[in-house]
Amino acid sequence: MQQREYLAAAIIPILLGSGVCVALAQVARTPAAAPAAGARRAGRPAFPDRAPADPAALDRGKALYGVHCNFCHGSDARGGEGGPNLLRAQLVLNDEKGELIAPVVRNGREGMPKFDLNPTQIADIAAFIHNFKVGGYDVSRMKPPSIVVGNAKEGEAYFQKTCAGCHSVTGDLKAIASRIPEAKQLQQTWLMPGSVRGFATQAAPVKVPVITVRVTLPSGENHEGRLNRIDDFMVTLTEADGRQRTFTRDGDTPKLEIHDPLQPHRELLRKYSDQDIHNLTAYLVTVK
Repeated sequence: MQQREYLAAAIIPILLGSGVCVALAQVARTPAAAPAAGARRAGRPAFPDRAPADPAALDRGKALYGVHCNFCHGSDARGGEGGPNLLRAQLVLNDEKGELIAPVVRNGREGMPKFDLNPTQIADIAAFIHNFKVGGYDVSRMKPPSIVVGNAKEGEAYFQKTCAGCHSVTGDLKAIASRIPEAKQLQQTWLMPGSVRGFATQAAPVKVPVITVRVTLPSGENHEGRLNRIDDFMVTLTEADGRQRTFTRDGDTPKLEIHDPLQPHRELLRKYSDQDIHNLTAYLVTVK
């Protein structure tokens, strides 16, 4: 015991001189980290162990999830190219039967469109998400061997009917499957063009059109540029010379004219069926 005290007396001044002891002292004084908000509410564990859902509800929820959620949040709900991981999201963890998920689905969020789904549909989607076990990566992952499971011929017909008015496989989409060879990235590129910045390379450039806004002040003065941010209280834009401007909003004043080149894609997100997505992807991977 005396030897330990002697060693401590000898070492502590050295640690103090190096600053290590100060850091250790701060750690010692810091209370233990509190559980994450909602992690232990009403005695519930951090990751709820939920009762098995009705198989029919799971089937309906899986189908709805595939159409409305899969493209952002991934087939395993662990997050896609644009959406966050749902399995560890606090709101989802605290949700029981879709009551907390519903406002987000109906009202949308920045970068997420609104979905006109009824309470039963949202409850079914919630049941499907809650069906995943929250744990290690391999426990909750449901990775398909390939996403190319559609009919290319039907996909070509769908392309001619729905997409050919703006796009051409001999023009802007020429050799698209060679430029973006990975099927998952290719699907995300046409499904959610605004989220593909991370896929752009010198070999396969992906130009994402920007949203622009024209602001007309009560005086008649106009300002136009790339839209940076907009909410109920202000709008911020960057003009051609790089100058950033912010204007306060009061109802319809000032007047705003927003041009979003990707708006047709955003509107189609509500209309695609799961089969449409599979078929169109199966067709586009052949465009080399």
